[in-house]
Amino acid sequence: MTPSDLAFDRDHIWHPYTSMSKPLPVFPVVAARGTSLQLDDGRELVDGMSSWWAAIHGYNHPRLNQALSTQIEQMSHVMFGGITHPSAVALCRKLVTMTPEGLECVFLADSGSVAVEVSMKMALQYWQARGERRQRFLTLRNGYHGDTFAAMSVCDPQNSMHSLYQGYLPSHLFAVAPTCRFDADWQEKDIDDFARLIRLHAGELAAVILEPVVQGAGGMRFYHPDYLQRVRELCDQHNVLLIADEIATGFGRTGKLFACEHAGISPDIMCVGKALTGGTMTLSATLTTREVANTISNGEAGCFMHGPTFMGNPLACAVASESLAMLQENHWQQQVAGIEALLRSALLPLKDKTEVADARVLGTIGVIETRRPVNMAELQAFFVQRGVWIRPFGKLIYLMPPYIIQPEALTRLTDAIAEAVEQPALFNQS
Repeated sequence: MTPSDLAFDRDHIWHPYTSMSKPLPVFPVVAARGTSLQLDDGRELVDGMSSWWAAIHGYNHPRLNQALSTQIEQMSHVMFGGITHPSAVALCRKLVTMTPEGLECVFLADSGSVAVEVSMKMALQYWQARGERRQRFLTLRNGYHGDTFAAMSVCDPQNSMHSLYQGYLPSHLFAVAPTCRFDADWQEKDIDDFARLIRLHAGELAAVILEPVVQGAGGMRFYHPDYLQRVRELCDQHNVLLIADEIATGFGRTGKLFACEHAGISPDIMCVGKALTGGTMTLSATLTTREVANTISNGEAGCFMHGPTFMGNPLACAVASESLAMLQENHWQQQVAGIEALLRSALLPLKDKTEVADARVLGTIGVIETRRPVNMAELQAFFVQRGVWIRPFGKLIYLMPPYIIQPEALTRLTDAIAEAVEQPALFNQS
């Protein structure tokens, strides 16, 4: 890319959560293969982010490329209204087979945020079809569910990137976030606030929505699976639907195919996305039970009132189907276990460093929580100089590498983090 290209980017193109008046530096990537990103000056960076949880098979994988090539020779897109096609059927067969028991009906959407919107609309329309006016949702503090309006309304109202929209969003209920860590002894009192809220408000709740076991962008927190078990029990007891947002955690990232499996529970509605296509293009799905789907379909509207233009896009469905086939064939359990072991040995000892408040690992997710917010521009440049791509935010430096990463490449990532936390200048003054 030329200096003119980068100047145009700086002056005209918005990047995620970035200022237009004072933009952070961007690094021009011209190619990606395996676990490496190639900059335009020829440098290669080991990717520690899987492009935000998505590229689980790495980049430019020949099987995923072939799936796209084969499909595009047939059709790149066709409307899903009144039409079906083999790629959508094949994908949905796999999803119904792979996901927790009882999830039988699949709604294909464009992105994770839209999948959450769809799940919330399903819950609202379900109760409307049953003749009940339930319009509120119960969720957890420190949660994150996306950037569209309904999704924002169930993100943490104070401690999130969407707090400035307070007053514009519907008012929902937020339980104190679980504090019992994934690897600690379960403390029953952890569920008390959630139990109180669902008991008081059950009759007005359309659903509970949460991220199972891992709270992602809200703090990269790992909580005890027994909390999720209690939530399922309380939802059943009080006749409230449970929505599991598995957009980040789905498809093996936490060491189970879906994070709900850590607790042995099945939700009434589940959202998946991100890794669904192996990071090749955008696609998500919302799955639900036959009972929920039939209730909606037998209501006043006679159907579920949602239908994106690019719903069931054949290209996205074809590559997602191949990605799921690869996941099933690639011994992902062994891949994830190997990454977890290396992350534990490299990151957990960093708890003793002055700048580190906590270190935690689950599956292929490794997190260093710092005592002071990072200097984003300085730390990003520091990592690039060391040949790695790690995108920190706030007080979090975290890894979620592709499952195919080799130990040598993963060690480069962890070594860079270990070096960074020894550099006080990379952190903002508190």
